[in-house]
Amino acid sequence: MTTKTPSAVKSSPDGALEKTAYAAVAGIPAQEPHDLDRLGFCIYLFLKNRKDPLELAVRASGARLKIGEQEAVQRIRTALQGQGISA
Repeated sequence: MTTKTPSAVKSSPDGALEKTAYAAVAGIPAQEPHDLDRLGFCIYLFLKNRKDPLELAVRASGARLKIGEQEAVQRIRTALQGQGISA
């Protein structure tokens, strides 16, 4: 049995939606880092599709946040507006 080295991971370009979504949730306190990963992915889907409101994207993530849902939505909205995206 042999062990192969892991594949190299390319980072997203600076203007990519993925990077924007994960940067918007970076400062939110959560119980585990994976909670922020789920939240970032749901924000990415929100930015990509724009079908549901931002509040629903935060609720659908199931992230266990240490702050209230409304405060998290406000922080994300502020971060997105700082990058020129209306949410």
